[in-house]
Amino acid sequence: MPFYQPLTPEDIKQIDDTAHRILEDVGIHICDGVFLDELKTAGAMVDYDSEWVRFSADWLGEVLSRAPSRFTLHSRDGQKDLFLGEGKVYFTNGGRVFRLYDAEADDYRLTLLRDVAQTARLVDHLKHLDFYIIACQAHDLAPESYHLNDFYHALNCTTKHVMGGCDNLDGVRQVWELASFIAGGEDKLREKPFVSIITNPISPLTIEANTLNILAFCGKYGIPVTCAPAPIAGATSPATLAGTLAQMHAESLAGVAITQVLAPGAKVLYGAVPAIMDLRNMEFAIGSVETGMMNAAAVQLAKLYHLPVYASGGVTEAKKPDIQAGCEKTLTILLTGMVAADCVHLAAGMLDSGNAISYEQYIIDNEVIGMVKRVLAGISVNQVTLGFDVIKKVGPGGNYVTEDHTIEHMLDEFFYPNPSVRLNFDIWQEAGQPDMLSSARVQAQQILQDNKGDLLARDLIRNAFQGIQNV
Repeated sequence: MPFYQPLTPEDIKQIDDTAHRILEDVGIHICDGVFLDELKTAGAMVDYDSEWVRFSADWLGEVLSRAPSRFTLHSRDGQKDLFLGEGKVYFTNGGRVFRLYDAEADDYRLTLLRDVAQTARLVDHLKHLDFYIIACQAHDLAPESYHLNDFYHALNCTTKHVMGGCDNLDGVRQVWELASFIAGGEDKLREKPFVSIITNPISPLTIEANTLNILAFCGKYGIPVTCAPAPIAGATSPATLAGTLAQMHAESLAGVAITQVLAPGAKVLYGAVPAIMDLRNMEFAIGSVETGMMNAAAVQLAKLYHLPVYASGGVTEAKKPDIQAGCEKTLTILLTGMVAADCVHLAAGMLDSGNAISYEQYIIDNEVIGMVKRVLAGISVNQVTLGFDVIKKVGPGGNYVTEDHTIEHMLDEFFYPNPSVRLNFDIWQEAGQPDMLSSARVQAQQILQDNKGDLLARDLIRNAFQGIQNV
C-alpha cells in the first residue's frame, strides 16, 4: 500500500488527459517507414511526410489493454524472482556509465569489462539489491562486442535477474542467443526470461529505428522490455513539473502501445526517468528533489493503466560518496519506494549525475535501500507485538534485555546497519575512528576477494555457442 502520493486523483486525470491530447493532436515522430506502415495498418493515424504518428484515445485504450498488468522478471536460479504488478518494490543499480570513482586513490578512471563483473558480484552479494543492471561501459572492448560480453560477465557473476540497454538490434540478438543457450533453449528462456532490455525514446516525442527494432524483437521472443523516456524539465520538456509529466506520460504510453502493436501481450514496463535542468547554470540535475517527486508521480500515472513501472531514484550530482550524495540519494529512493514503484533503478552505486559509479557507493546505497525497505515493511501490530504479557511480567523498573519476547523479535523488528558505525565513543577511537566510507571500502574489498568463482561453464559456452567472441 503506497505511503506517499504526490498527485491527487484530479491531478492524475489532468495529466493523463493532456497526454492523450499530445498523442492525438501532436503525435510521436517515428523514424522508420516500415514501422509507420505497421502502425497505420493497426489503426494509428500516420502522416508520412512528417513521419508523425497520432493515436486516438479509443485506439490507444484498446491497444494498452493488451499489455499484461503482472509478469515476472525471473532469476536464473528461481530464488530471487521479481513479481511485478503485485505491490512489491524492487531496487537495483544503474547502468552504462563511463567512469569509476576509486575512493582509495581519490580519483576517477574509465570503466572496463572487469567492472561489469565486479559490480555484478557486489549486487549478487548485497541482499537489498534485487536484480542487476549492466553498470558501465567496457572501454577495453570494441563496440560490436559490448552487449554480448556485458551480459556474459554479468550472468557469470550473479544469479539475480540481469537487465541492460542495447544500442542496436544486433546487440539484443546476441544477448538473446546467449541467454537462450544458458537457459537450455529458446522455449525455456521464453518461459522464464532471466534477462530484460532497456530502451529509451528521445525526448521530446521521438522514437528512432533502433529502439523500434529492439521493441519488436523483444516482443517477438518474449524478452521483457521497457521504453523509458528521460525528459529533462527546462531542456527537453517543459520547465514545469506537470508539463514534463504530461509529455513523459505520453512518451511512456506510446512506447507501451507500439510494443503491443508489434507483439500483443508483450511483457513491457512503463518507463520513467524524468529529471530537471538547473536553469541557473544549465547543469543537469538528476539528483534534485524534483526528480524524486516526478518519479513518484510517474508511478501513479502508470498504475492508472495497471502497468508495471520502471522508475528512478538514488542519483546524485555529488562526485564522491559524501554528505550531498547521502541526502540526494536517500530522498529520491524513499520517495519512489513509498509510492510503491515496481522497479526503482539507478538506486545503487551512482555518482556524478549518473555518469559514474563507485564500489563503495554500492555498499552505502544497499544500506539506504535496506532502511527504506524497513520503512515500507511498516509497524506490525498484533497481540504478540503489543507485548502486554511481557510488559506485565517485567513490571515497573525492570528491563527486557534477557526476556524471550526480546530474543524472539530482535531480528525481525530492527534494521541492523552495516557499514554505518554504531560504537561507543571510546570503542570507536580504539577501532581507528572508522566512518561509513572506510567501512564500505573494506566491505566491498572483502566481497570481491571472497567471490571470484565463475557461475557459468565458460569453456562449454565458448565451444558450443559460436556467437560468443572475446569473452
